[in-house]
Amino acid sequence: MMRSPRAFTVAVRKGGKPDAEIVLFKQELKPLGERFPFLKKKIVRGSAALFEALWLGIRALNFSANESLEEGKDGKKEEIGALAMAGTLAVALLFSLGIFLALPLLLTSLLGSHFATVGKNSLLFNLTDGVFRVALFLGYVSSISFMKDIRRVFEYHGAEHKAIAAYESGKELTVQNARHYSRIHPRCGTSFLIAVMVLSILLFSVIPGSWPLWAKGISRIVLLPLIAGLGYEFIKYSAKQCGNPLIKILMMPGLWLQGLTTREPSDDQIEVAIRALNEALAMEPR
Repeated sequence: MMRSPRAFTVAVRKGGKPDAEIVLFKQELKPLGERFPFLKKKIVRGSAALFEALWLGIRALNFSANESLEEGKDGKKEEIGALAMAGTLAVALLFSLGIFLALPLLLTSLLGSHFATVGKNSLLFNLTDGVFRVALFLGYVSSISFMKDIRRVFEYHGAEHKAIAAYESGKELTVQNARHYSRIHPRCGTSFLIAVMVLSILLFSVIPGSWPLWAKGISRIVLLPLIAGLGYEFIKYSAKQCGNPLIKILMMPGLWLQGLTTREPSDDQIEVAIRALNEALAMEPR
């Protein structure tokens, strides 16, 4: 999947086979900030970008899943409907909120009920909550990385980064050129996730430790758009300040995490990533 300022493309191997034809989904985009100017403002634009990325991700997954299905004996295949895909992703979203938001909060509250220092100190409470959240996230990503299908997703993730790095370096977009670039990229969404987790620890610390569990949970959901906006601004700023020693240090956790969420891709996977990128670039106004 590739996204340029005014285009969105998805390239998929038909039937999921390495030597199969590459099929494309292409769509012209009008940035949300042009339709709603207030969404261009700092902090707000981060939440808008996250919402747009989620929506485009749903469409990409739906297209990819349908194209990877095998045809039946009658030459037809039953495609996954948009409603079924949306339902699946809604369940996945609720699961994510439960595992990475509610569960750490519950575990910290249980710990606070046994240790008064944790329960009464807002900073310590939220720091403990943050440690649980990061540990659960890292454990989850590490676990799913052993699954064959997820590993292929991570390989395609690495292929996307290599193709983008080759383009940003001004090199011709070929498999041979892209192969030599790193699969790690400073503007990756993985780095954004780590930024969000660190910022959440800081912002959640303003929530009084004396609040009941339900109030703490609701306050975390309410603060999510602000945290997402701040995380977006950090990633955007840090990508322009890669030479700054302090910024390099702050970026390191996100880059390390990409060691889990990307894998070295094969040449056929890089070819797919390049095809998607070329199609997105071709749709940009000249």
